Amino acid sequence: MHKIIEVLATREQMVGRSQEIILSKMEAAVKSRNRFTIALAGGGTPQPIYEALAKQDLPLDQIHIFWGDERYVPPDHPDSNQKMARSAWLDRVNFPESNIHPMPTGSGNPQLDAENHDRQIREFFGVDPGEFPSFDMILLGMGDDAHTASLFPLTDALQVCDRLVTVGNKDGQPRITFTIPLINQADCVMFLVAGASKRSALAQVFAPTGDANAYPSRFIQPQGELWWLLDAAAGEEIQKG
Repeated sequence: MHKIIEVLATREQMVGRSQEIILSKMEAAVKSRNRFTIALAGGGTPQPIYEALAKQDLPLDQIHIFWGDERYVPPDHPDSNQKMARSAWLDRVNFPESNIHPMPTGSGNPQLDAENHDRQIREFFGVDPGEFPSFDMILLGMGDDAHTASLFPLTDALQVCDRLVTVGNKDGQPRITFTIPLINQADCVMFLVAGASKRSALAQVFAPTGDANAYPSRFIQPQGELWWLLDAAAGEEIQKG
């Protein structure tokens, strides 16, 4: 794993830098494999990044969009990560619908939907059960409790190591989420973290030793690159260190 930590003065600079990295990884993947696979994050922090990408002239037919997690709500629900990304980026451009691979949330059975998406990803990448495909890039956020995707502290989803997708749990509410082994198989994982409320969690995640079950972002150690892009409010203590 190659770990890079950058603290940017403002959120705007963080957005600009993240866009640079995404475009660089996209160009390299398209050049070498004619395809770029990216899993998007939800939340407010990445939204301006998607809005910025919507203004770029991109090889849309060679980009495949996934999500690292999804709330168990319909795709038109205000809390849907898919809805946010569509509104900010995908619906603003002529993005091929066949290249968009949302997490299913409509069966009424989260476990069944997780299993279906697991199968969809395996079929897309052409991998067998027990194998983990490598996304070119996975974007992640981090909560004040150090959760990432829908991998929350001290929940069962943290122990799932034989599947690509599982059911997360947030205060009794189901979520669909990538598993830790799938995230860690990525060529590049990029955390986007903003705000002073994240300082305590970051301190725990970056500590030399600690309990990953209590601070799940510690589990993320991809086989490729691990980027942490922090704004100054979040990364002040990290910068001092």
